Amino acid sequence: MTPLKTTPFVRDRFTWLAYLMLAYYAFTQAALGPLMPFLRTELNLSYTVTGFHLSAFALGMVLAGLTADRLAQSWGRRVIFWGGGLGMALGALGLILSHQAILTIASIFGMGFLGTLFLVLIPTTLSDRHGERRVIALTESNFGASISASLAPLVVGGFERAGLSWRGALFLAMAVPAFLMLYFYRESLPSPHQTAHRSQRLGRTLPLVFWAYWVIICLGVSIEWCFIFWGADFLEKVVGLSRVNAATMMIVFFGAMVLGRFAGSRLSRRLSSATLLQLAVGITVVGFPIFWLARLAPLNLVGLFIAGLGVANLFPLTLSAALSVIPEQADTASARITLAGGLAILIAPLILGWVADQFNIQNAYGLVALLAVVAAVVTFFANRLAASQRELLSNECVQL
Repeated sequence: MTPLKTTPFVRDRFTWLAYLMLAYYAFTQAALGPLMPFLRTELNLSYTVTGFHLSAFALGMVLAGLTADRLAQSWGRRVIFWGGGLGMALGALGLILSHQAILTIASIFGMGFLGTLFLVLIPTTLSDRHGERRVIALTESNFGASISASLAPLVVGGFERAGLSWRGALFLAMAVPAFLMLYFYRESLPSPHQTAHRSQRLGRTLPLVFWAYWVIICLGVSIEWCFIFWGADFLEKVVGLSRVNAATMMIVFFGAMVLGRFAGSRLSRRLSSATLLQLAVGITVVGFPIFWLARLAPLNLVGLFIAGLGVANLFPLTLSAALSVIPEQADTASARITLAGGLAILIAPLILGWVADQFNIQNAYGLVALLAVVAAVVTFFANRLAASQRELLSNECVQL
């Protein structure tokens, strides 16, 4: 896709609404990690039971990825968008009020399922609103989500230090969809994009090029969450930082994610999503070995930063590329992409942790190196397929 340079990118009311709702989702999801130590202490939970909470959120994402497109077709985008946003808030309320593990796990599952229902609609509606300039909207929205997610640990810790409990952070998050609903409820959501000729030719089957990008989503999210889950442990056990310093230094990765997505949103005005995706994968492949193999803490942190810059844009750019090949099936495509993300979050960190138990954390991180190399290969393959499909469609248009 050649980036458009003449048509201005307009951030209308709906675009701002989508940005804010994605930031709300990102903050609420990110807050679960920092609040878990407090919940574990309150309920006297084991690490295994504590881990079930995040697994419950990921399972909710998987279920939403399997059903969101059908629910949107049956109930309409508007109902699913606002219902999912308020449903995630109700799940957070259940977590706040629950004092038994089975109830807190169930509440987080509800947050994952209901929240992901409206999450699925954000990229599709932005894509329908902005067309070929969707990559700008998607990278900007994910940049805002990164900032919001990075604030979650500070807000949770701030409420705890003020003696107001971690629950205050979730109450703050719950206020967001209520406010947005009052302010934006009359705002209409973009209708699904229709291209009759392509719809007839492709039918209801998602093409091979989409599934190639789907694999990249799986790989990219797996890499990202392996860093998020086990990065601090690697810095402690392998690099030799203290536990407190190791946890603190993970801000290097999250800061790189924010900076990377900001840069991606700027570059998307000049370069195609396919080109930027290749660049993002390349940066990840360059940065990861420095983080993994260096024996000097500053070098490990430099590698962590470089890898974070690359990882930052793997999801939004692959999402944009995937939606660009099938805009008339955007709801289905976004749902399946969310399924990929949920599966990656559910499986990849668990596998890396199991391998670390069998060997050690440094050897286990070799899996991430493998994922990065495979992502580079599949990205090349997917971009070639997408280019061939665009050429085919162009020839068909000429013949018509």
